Amino acid sequence: MKWSDQTPPERGHVHVLTPGDHYSPRTGSAVPTVVDGLVQGASPSSAPSSVVVARGTYPDRYDGAHVVEYPQASARGWERYTDAAASRVGLPRHGARRAFAATVRDQAAWPPSYVFAHNAPQLVPLVDADRHLPVLYAHNQLLRTYGHRELARTLGPVHRIVCVSAFLADETTALLPPGLRDRVVVVHNGVDAPTGDAPSAGRSERGGALHVVFVGRAIPDKGVDVVVDAVRRLARADVRLTVVGAAGFDAADPLTPYERDLRRRSAGTTVPTTFTGFLPRGEVREVLRTADVVVVPSRWAEPFALTALEGMAAGAAVVASDIGGIPEAVGTAGILVPPGDVAALAETLAALADDESLLVRAQEAGRAHAAEMDWSHARARLDQALGGARAHSPGWPA
Repeated sequence: MKWSDQTPPERGHVHVLTPGDHYSPRTGSAVPTVVDGLVQGASPSSAPSSVVVARGTYPDRYDGAHVVEYPQASARGWERYTDAAASRVGLPRHGARRAFAATVRDQAAWPPSYVFAHNAPQLVPLVDADRHLPVLYAHNQLLRTYGHRELARTLGPVHRIVCVSAFLADETTALLPPGLRDRVVVVHNGVDAPTGDAPSAGRSERGGALHVVFVGRAIPDKGVDVVVDAVRRLARADVRLTVVGAAGFDAADPLTPYERDLRRRSAGTTVPTTFTGFLPRGEVREVLRTADVVVVPSRWAEPFALTALEGMAAGAAVVASDIGGIPEAVGTAGILVPPGDVAALAETLAALADDESLLVRAQEAGRAHAAEMDWSHARARLDQALGGARAHSPGWPA
């Protein structure tokens, strides 16, 4: 019997985070958010979930999953160079594997499970495939530095390769040797289901000002300067902008030159602009609830753009770049503009500021789309994919 014909028994989920990543609402990292969503989205009859996280990371953890701690292996700076050299000739990357070996050192004591290697190809061969089913969960493009020979050896035992969008799945499949391509499946990220309440401070309650919000890392790839320049171009006092985020995930970090330039660009304009810096996820949600429009102006081909769905769930209209997996995230409910096009973004924001009915329709469409993409739907798609749904081309499963 081929592996693809087997029907695996009911298994628990063990999510392994990258060593050093935090399983906490304090972090701005998307991967722990996705893991928590998949845990919370499980049905009452689902097998239990565990999350493997390094000891010493933030102690205020997401609830709902059993946390398995391990002592993190100390980093050796020279190993990234030896790993790079090894990868060029198709040899194992021993430095990465040493770091990941600590995460699964107690796997013999775990009940048979799906073991999810989040953004970690090098973890897959370390999972005991006689006891567990290793799953590579790709939130980003992970395989560009791999050749077919190394991929065949490293990912040979993988049960599934889960990609968060069809865009990412197509990119990933193109890099895989033929024997691994049919193990790729698509599971779109989800979002916390919208509540029945409207946003906490609607436009009319703020004297008619259109509140535009950006949430994300303050780096050029995310296109923060595009939205800053778009509202400068509008030069309207009835529009205000809030930029949430920093270059990293620590509010105490000093501003980068790019962040300082963003503040210079916004100074002296007629558009009130607030830079909050990095905020924990709970505070981000509160800002989103005050937004009329959430802008996702990325220049790079994001595999998904979770912020777009979070904006919709909060009741905002979403304007986003037409690139990468972002169109899949927003569906027909989002308004797409060319990446890096300041004029197109400014025109779209002006239209939303001038036409209240257009704004309301976009907001209502977004909330409806978010309701269809909540975490229970994402978890159900994941369970189906693990149990036998196969990716195929042309067209990936929703």
